[in-house]
Amino acid sequence: MKISIGFDHGALPLRQALLEHLQSGGHEIIDHGTDSPASVDYPDFSREVCKDVTEQRAEIGILCCTTGIGMSMSANKFKGIRAALVQHEDEAALTRRHNNANVICFGALHTTPYEACRLVDCFIENAFEGGRHERRVAKFMELEEESCS
Repeated sequence: MKISIGFDHGALPLRQALLEHLQSGGHEIIDHGTDSPASVDYPDFSREVCKDVTEQRAEIGILCCTTGIGMSMSANKFKGIRAALVQHEDEAALTRRHNNANVICFGALHTTPYEACRLVDCFIENAFEGGRHERRVAKFMELEEESCS
């Protein structure tokens, strides 16, 4: 799978573990950084990852900051992005199966490198179920059209 990733300085503890984990799984990574502890602005990384997903250069995106909140908020400003902030494996699975999420977000403050790898695996291993969920996702898209026009 082709995956676009972005981390701010607050998520550096997760970055290397996730890169190694994803590469060992055979995934192709588009890495937008950061690899520096210098303070950066998370919306800049969100923008790049979301563009990769909406322009179909990547199938999914992964965004991490200190809490994951800022990344998820900024990602959901992009048309066509359904970003989910997750903390548990069931959330990672269900947001794919029910919400057709295409970006996963989490924070380094409460997520260990091991947990981050498990969350990403659950996200990747699950697919959108369609059915009754299609109607709901279509309503997301209608709201997006109404409010972002």
